[in-house]
Amino acid sequence: MTAALPRQAASPEEPRRPPETPGHKAKRRALTLLIIGLLIGVPAGYLVISAAQSRDSGKDKESKYSATGLTAGWPSKVQRRLYQVPVPHPADTIAYYETNNWKTSRLYVQFRTNSAGLDSFLEGMGVNRDALRKDDITISSRDQKISGWKFTGPGTWSGLTHKQKNPAPTQDVVVNTADPNFPMIYVVSRTVP
Repeated sequence: MTAALPRQAASPEEPRRPPETPGHKAKRRALTLLIIGLLIGVPAGYLVISAAQSRDSGKDKESKYSATGLTAGWPSKVQRRLYQVPVPHPADTIAYYETNNWKTSRLYVQFRTNSAGLDSFLEGMGVNRDALRKDDITISSRDQKISGWKFTGPGTWSGLTHKQKNPAPTQDVVVNTADPNFPMIYVVSRTVP
């Protein structure tokens, strides 16, 4: 048992407060508990949400950079500019894959476009349709294996190699004109850092 502590006498000028009722005491304790809960809970909740977002961001980057094989979507503008792969508008069935090592960096891109888009693409590379050679598969078997491309389907296959002086990239292009109105284009652009 604890001994009762002596109380300080009330000042004669202050009006005396009535003793706290049990209902008021419960309200005061509930409000104190709520405030303490919010002071702890809000920052803790923020930390949990922030950690989850950070983890998701890391997983997105990990999946992007650990990809093996073509990834559906457009290569970034920086990649298209660096590797000089001017994907035209309109284009669909777009996929890409980039590899980097100390010796050579490569960007693999595939897309389907219309006839004018093919001309625009070739012009953007600095060549024209006359540079395409029928039945010439210019993409190496090594690059075909890495990208998963097989150039054995129906249609007329044409290719070209656009060599440029370092550090500009060299592009190997294969075009399938099974549907001449919507040719499928495969590009491997490689550069030596």
